[in-house]
Amino acid sequence: MSLLSVRDLTVKFAMRDETVTALNQISFDLAKGERLGIVGESGAGKSITGFSLMNLISRPGFIDQGQILFDGDDVARMSDKELRTMRGNRMAMIFQDPMVTLNPVLTIGQQMVETLRAHRKLSRAEAEQIAIVKLREVYIPSPEERMNQYPHELSGGMRQRIIIAMALLLDPQLIIADEPTTALDVTIQADIMELLLELCQSNKVGLILITHDLGVVSQMTERTLVMYAGRIIEAGKTREIINDPQHPYTQGLINALPQQTLPGHKLKQIPGAMPSLTAIPAGCPFSPRCQYAVDHCRSTLPEVVQYAGVEVACHEVNRLHNDRLEQSA
Repeated sequence: MSLLSVRDLTVKFAMRDETVTALNQISFDLAKGERLGIVGESGAGKSITGFSLMNLISRPGFIDQGQILFDGDDVARMSDKELRTMRGNRMAMIFQDPMVTLNPVLTIGQQMVETLRAHRKLSRAEAEQIAIVKLREVYIPSPEERMNQYPHELSGGMRQRIIIAMALLLDPQLIIADEPTTALDVTIQADIMELLLELCQSNKVGLILITHDLGVVSQMTERTLVMYAGRIIEAGKTREIINDPQHPYTQGLINALPQQTLPGHKLKQIPGAMPSLTAIPAGCPFSPRCQYAVDHCRSTLPEVVQYAGVEVACHEVNRLHNDRLEQSA
């Protein structure tokens, strides 16, 4: 049985004049210990997916339909008490900015100890020892001293390491990492991602990595979901998607990577922008930006089909595939 099974998940936001759809019938599975990447531009629905998995969507947002089965339990229908038990304990989340996650008026030790004692019957001394061990696991120097420091006294990289340690405090089965290195210097980002990968592998923890960077996904994950305008448009093994993308949007994301452009040349980009949730075009949402779009694309929403080892939602996938074969010949 899958650790996580999402079926036809739809999330909507009730606006003043209308209700908009942020996630539109997305479905995927995650095996125990598996690492899954979710990629796409800002507004694709990546973060909303992460928040939905932990049932953290607050009004005016709401889960309209679908199932989120986590180890057999439907997260979308859990009571507040069940959610408190599940969050942090069985499923943990690493957010983009550690200064938003950490309480500025409590020491690192106070926050870690309180988290442990909220879920486990431990003495303060026992909880402190576990916290120190977790800080050592993320290579925090002098962890006993850090326990008495406040978040503002630490560097950005060290704060993010502490967030990772807190996510692992209760030995969860799944960690959701939402752009975990966005607020960090480029030189520190690689270290943090390497650390997260090492800890997930050694602890056999499932990982959902939410990012806009396909380069990071290629190094960190086993499978990838590509999202656009609240839908999953391509899904499969990361290696297959990176080496042979079937959707023109995925191809555009890969072409936009800096390493795909020769030094001194202008970076490639996908023309146009992600549509607003209040103005999703008819047919394929990507059609206004797609060089392969035909009339059928602009009028009919493509269904997800199996093609070349991945699942893809594109009417013209065969033409795109043949064009790439001709270019590589």
